[in-house]
Amino acid sequence: MKIRYLSGNRLYYAVLAGGNAVIRDQAYLNKINVFPVPDADTGTNLASTMRFIAERARASRSPKTTLDSIADAAITGARGNSGIIFAQFLYGLAQEVRNDLHLTTRAFGESVRRAVGYARSAIAHPVEGTMITLIHDWAEAVYRDRHLRSDFAELLAHSLETARASLKETTHKLAVLRKAGVVDAGAKGFVDFLEGVVHFIRRGDIKSLRMERADAAEAPPIVQAHRGEVLRRYCAEALIVGSGLDVDAIRRTVDAGGESAIVAGSAAKVRIHVHTDAPAELFFRLKDFGTIAEIKADDMVRQYEAAHAPKAKIALVTDSACDLPAAFLDEHQIHVVPYHLSFGDSLFLDKVTIAPDQFYELLQTSRHHPQSAQPSPAAVRNLMSFLAGHYESIIAVTISSGLSGMAGLCRLAADALPGAKISVIDSRHLSLSEGLILKRVAEAVRSGRPHDEIVRDARGWVAKTKLFVDIATLKYMVRGGRVSPLKGLVAGLLNLKPIVSLDAEGKAAIEGKSFSRRANLKKILGHVRAFADTGKVRGYAIVHARNPERAARYAADMTAIVGAGPDFVMEVSPVVGAHNGIGVVGIALMHE
Repeated sequence: MKIRYLSGNRLYYAVLAGGNAVIRDQAYLNKINVFPVPDADTGTNLASTMRFIAERARASRSPKTTLDSIADAAITGARGNSGIIFAQFLYGLAQEVRNDLHLTTRAFGESVRRAVGYARSAIAHPVEGTMITLIHDWAEAVYRDRHLRSDFAELLAHSLETARASLKETTHKLAVLRKAGVVDAGAKGFVDFLEGVVHFIRRGDIKSLRMERADAAEAPPIVQAHRGEVLRRYCAEALIVGSGLDVDAIRRTVDAGGESAIVAGSAAKVRIHVHTDAPAELFFRLKDFGTIAEIKADDMVRQYEAAHAPKAKIALVTDSACDLPAAFLDEHQIHVVPYHLSFGDSLFLDKVTIAPDQFYELLQTSRHHPQSAQPSPAAVRNLMSFLAGHYESIIAVTISSGLSGMAGLCRLAADALPGAKISVIDSRHLSLSEGLILKRVAEAVRSGRPHDEIVRDARGWVAKTKLFVDIATLKYMVRGGRVSPLKGLVAGLLNLKPIVSLDAEGKAAIEGKSFSRRANLKKILGHVRAFADTGKVRGYAIVHARNPERAARYAADMTAIVGAGPDFVMEVSPVVGAHNGIGVVGIALMHE
């Protein structure tokens, strides 16, 4: 039976079928991903984009209305370089399709050809031999045959052959692909999408969308990728929404912020992508253009290491509330999932898209007190899925479940990957005490100890760790709603200084209080002596919020008590500093 037109419903299910084909090929696309950087996440990003379309887009009788819904979902949920190019192509197609009830091959051919211009214009510096080249070649084939082939099944099947030929050519057009012996991953993902669409148009079952994978490929055993090709550390993305957004100014700002810049969308909704070493500087500028509704910054160095140069068979994951020096995180290849921080409409990623200086400037000047939010379930799931493809097992050490739901998110992600070995350790701590626990886990992984043995012992290490927090002022706890204004007023009048700790369940508890910070210091050092008297201290650490002098005083006094210097002294994570305020100092100790 010939298919002479596409209705809104048929078009909707064809797109879902194409998305399913991409999702099934996710692991292969990750494996061959070497351009623009070998961070092995093209499959993950394209699959995430397709899932978002499936979840958010809605079918309508009108192809135009259906495409509007699909394009809006794609721009909103696009991930990665290829995902955003694909989303912008769909946006262009939605803009060019007329508002008719039936979409003919002639109208389709004209629309897809013009849609290529939208996708190309979104890329600051297009590179031929990549996804954009293949989309162009395929669209030209559709355009040439729009009069000759009035049957969509025939038109799409014939143009698919052009796309496959264009895909093979990508290997020869880019030196990095030729060296690795692979085709472009984004282009391969678009061919996967077309194969799914063609299969559905020919034999699709709307109820199940079950498709046989055409030309399924075995992933090459070795892909030649080099660390030197990762020129920027972060793959940063955001969704900016507003009214009358200055897309050209946003494009200039993003392009100046790094490499591989892509800006897609409209004056109401813009999705940006860029590879950058300075995400904090970039996003501090972008916040002035509109509301940053979504934000992501993947560590491409860590992704490259996972895919091509892992130091251990066990992957380590934590959250940004865990404080450890950057050098230690790098040495042990620890993957950090950042918390979200917002000042009013300005959204940031803890430790990544906002630097301490920027954070404390806003903390003192913004009329909005910062609000923190845990990472999205999708972000945690995507990371776990990615790591499961490159490691034998995964251990996640999280902030206390009594303070946040991060442990639960990790367990949900583990449940969604039944074939992967993933253990979640609820540290029942945060900040530097969580860091001491993760540090010991990382050292055990580096020494080659088995997964199950590390997880078993880590629960004992949790019980051997103690945290004390020296609060400078309750002002920030009052602003954040953790302390009532009345209690804050009374504490201020009495100059009351609490000492905060965590109980056995990992919930905040008052360990003591004084009427001066000098007295607080004395009491906390008394707790340190008592801790040292009850067992050998394996290590300790100190964090502070804009208070290096007091941190240094603690370090000197504790060195005298313990007989050794601290494992580390550092600025506290902004997501922790947001609740405890400027001047706070925290110390944590662990028994052997």
